[in-house]
Amino acid sequence: MIAKRITRRKIVDKLVSSLALLSVVIAIIPLAGVIIFVTSKGLSAINLEFFISLPKPPDEIGGGIGNAIQGTLILIGLASMVGIPIGVLSGIYLAEYGDNRFGSLVRFMADVLSGVPSIIMGLFVYVTVVLTTRSFSALSGGIALGIMMIPVITRTTEESIRLVPNSIREASMALGVRRWKTILFVVLSTAKSGIITGIMLSIARIAGETAPLLFTAFGSDVWATGLNQPISALPLVIYKYAISPYANWQAQAWGAAFILLIMVLVLNIGVRFVARGRYRK
Repeated sequence: MIAKRITRRKIVDKLVSSLALLSVVIAIIPLAGVIIFVTSKGLSAINLEFFISLPKPPDEIGGGIGNAIQGTLILIGLASMVGIPIGVLSGIYLAEYGDNRFGSLVRFMADVLSGVPSIIMGLFVYVTVVLTTRSFSALSGGIALGIMMIPVITRTTEESIRLVPNSIREASMALGVRRWKTILFVVLSTAKSGIITGIMLSIARIAGETAPLLFTAFGSDVWATGLNQPISALPLVIYKYAISPYANWQAQAWGAAFILLIMVLVLNIGVRFVARGRYRK
């Protein structure tokens, strides 16, 4: 009887382990398929001109997406200037002072904001910024993407700070250090790996967003010369070129998709390294 129970448990264990392994394989197949397919399609379009040149008309061979790469970096920089300070400060408040009704409300709003479709963000910034300034611009695009970064950074910062032992806070304040200095120089320093992880994840999320930029940055075929003018970005180029009937533009769309894919992969790999260093401490 005991032998039968042991045999049954072994069979169930093998079955569950096999199902878990099969689920992992099924989950990996789409990601591997996307990487392989985009790489095979986009790698042929990659050359020096592709990185440093402006787009050419569809009936001319060549050209590049240098302005889109420049625009993407500018938009990420602007979004970081909006999202990182607000998100980190909000996370600090929730972790250190947010055990009240207002803190619960902020957490709820952050969770709701993280689930709002990106196109709604674009429409909101279009109404509040673009219509006010009467111009599509890099600034409006950066604001839209920055708003999308806030909930991710807020919640990640809060959880990272909450993981810091209270004994560290108490030891600092026992030495006469004020609470705000303890938070700024001790707690944040201890939680910096988790905070950086959240920032990198939020950047990876916004790097490929197209919908908000259609209503804000709008797109451009020239180099960016100011923040109050329309600006190009990799997602906009992919959207524009992929739906065009021109083979040259479609090839460049695959090349832009490959560059964007590499950017997101690098950010996610960076997150893994930061997180690994965090848990080794």
